[in-house]
Amino acid sequence: MPGLDRRSFLVTGLAAAATVPVLAGPASAEPDETAASPAGRGLRSDPFTLGVASGDPDHSGFVIWTRLAQQPLAEDGFGGMPQRPFPVLWQVYADERARRVVRSGIAVAAPEWGHSVHVELDSLGSDREYWYRFRVGPYVSPLGRARTAPHPLSYGGALSMAFVSCAQFEHGYFTSYRHLAQERPDLILHLGDYQYEYTKNTYTIPGGNIRHHEGPETETLANYRQRHAQYKADPDLQAAHAAASWLVVWDDHELDNNWADEVPEKPEIPQPNFLSRREAAFRAYYENMPLRRTSIPRGVDMQLYRRVRWGRTATFHMLDTRQYRDDQGCGDGYRDCPAAVDPARSITGSAQEAWLLNGFRHSRAQWDILGQQVFFAQRDNNAGPAKVTSMDAWDGYVASRRRITQGWLDAGVRNPVVLTGDVHAHWASDLKLDYDDPTGPSVGAELVASSISTGGDGRDSDPATHPFLKINPHLKFYNNQRGYVLTRIERELMTADFKVVPTVTAPGSDVYTRATFVVEDRVPGVQQTYLRPLDSAARALDEMTVEETVRLETERP
Repeated sequence: MPGLDRRSFLVTGLAAAATVPVLAGPASAEPDETAASPAGRGLRSDPFTLGVASGDPDHSGFVIWTRLAQQPLAEDGFGGMPQRPFPVLWQVYADERARRVVRSGIAVAAPEWGHSVHVELDSLGSDREYWYRFRVGPYVSPLGRARTAPHPLSYGGALSMAFVSCAQFEHGYFTSYRHLAQERPDLILHLGDYQYEYTKNTYTIPGGNIRHHEGPETETLANYRQRHAQYKADPDLQAAHAAASWLVVWDDHELDNNWADEVPEKPEIPQPNFLSRREAAFRAYYENMPLRRTSIPRGVDMQLYRRVRWGRTATFHMLDTRQYRDDQGCGDGYRDCPAAVDPARSITGSAQEAWLLNGFRHSRAQWDILGQQVFFAQRDNNAGPAKVTSMDAWDGYVASRRRITQGWLDAGVRNPVVLTGDVHAHWASDLKLDYDDPTGPSVGAELVASSISTGGDGRDSDPATHPFLKINPHLKFYNNQRGYVLTRIERELMTADFKVVPTVTAPGSDVYTRATFVVEDRVPGVQQTYLRPLDSAARALDEMTVEETVRLETERP
């Protein structure tokens, strides 16, 4: 775990009483269902407006979360709650009808932490479904579902895992979250841009945004709490949280577009309170996510990279490519930039890189999966001799990428797979050690999830016509519709269905599989097994240019 540094003591405006989430071991009390009723005095309406969530499962438990808010959009960030602690009854069940209580206890929702509750459960059965809910006074939360991982020495059955990213509330309805909930996967990874920082009418789509953010651009703790609450109040997002445990990592918009460590997006525009803003964003992120106590922020630092094992089937290495990176080279954007190949520059920071490489060396998993934010494979958008790539992605940190790739090769990692968000489109790619040699062997696979809503509806196209795929032969698939990726992970095969919804600017769209790719055991790279034909309307728009792709990824205020 990274040690505290000088930054942890620079910002004092958010100092408050320390908190430790409830640790629910086998000795937890089992109060009856009325035990928390007196604690509800002073509540005039249902405080469970933000739903429930679970996260970070292992073979013996997981985290369960809720946050009390009678008025989610209150400008002061307190959700309309009285400024006092509330004891909250929590219960875990062995059945979906919530009849067989296997664990219960009382947690305290404190105002210092936005009346959030984090309960860490252990000593549960491995590879099993559980359900949970909360109660305060006469109010009872929705029921959530979670699954423990198989025992570390067991493979268990096939793992159903989905991953998502980039949900801009203003750009569309969260229809994909609703469909994802109906899939009932075992595990959901959110790879960043869970919420966006902009005030209304700042980041817009053609034709105008269909919903609007409440409040100003997020800079204070109250701002970030209000924004998280606006997103959490969405019923489709609540359904996805209640359906399965999540592994979450942030990208940039949880704080500020394209931030890099202590540097805001536009350092030429003075932002003297950026560290205070960072501390506020980190604190609100912890308050609103089902994270373990190891991720409690310490000033402007927060431990978010971590490792989660799903028996012997998979190890998830969840990365943080924002908090420790060097600033983007050449002013950000797509550039032919000398800084991109500087061996001293890193996107992970040295401590996280060493942690990841050590994890590779000690892994005995069938699949080693990197859950992270920005595009890993090279994407040159210039057909000539210049190499024009995104400075915000791993292309802007070439030596860092090569060290990680060489690290899994040296460690003999059996099946390395990188999962990515950020770019608002579906992609699939082979990974190379040397991208300048297209005939060289593939050494891994990358799967990229489109946005939940960011960018609006998007459109379908024939991936074979996309210019990036012609310039970069290791890129195998592209689709610019909204959606998510649903995978099935077995010992010998990983199957990835690229799910899409035709529209997000109107609610209730259907979902379908646009393409299916597989990664076979010990066969690095992706193989397409299914591609849905284009309809006639899509064929009429089937020209995606380099300029349009870059604009869709980078057109932000």
